[in-house]
Amino acid sequence: MTAVPVLPIPVKSTLLASVLYHADQSILDLEFCDGSIYRYFAVPTTVLNQLLAADSKGSFFNRHVRNCFQHTCLKRSR
Repeated sequence: MTAVPVLPIPVKSTLLASVLYHADQSILDLEFCDGSIYRYFAVPTTVLNQLLAADSKGSFFNRHVRNCFQHTCLKRSR
């Protein structure tokens, strides 16, 4: 079986540039407009879907992701 590549989803936001979700591990990678990338662990698919559907991705992130999941920085801002 061939692995399907996981690609980032560009989003319209003043805070976020793209979203990448690894469903097999429940990992959410967020690229911010400043170029930084953070990885959030144990993020349910429902949170991803709500983030993508939110009118304000930044507000949703600040309320429901930022301080709610363990995370690590993959890339610092430019």
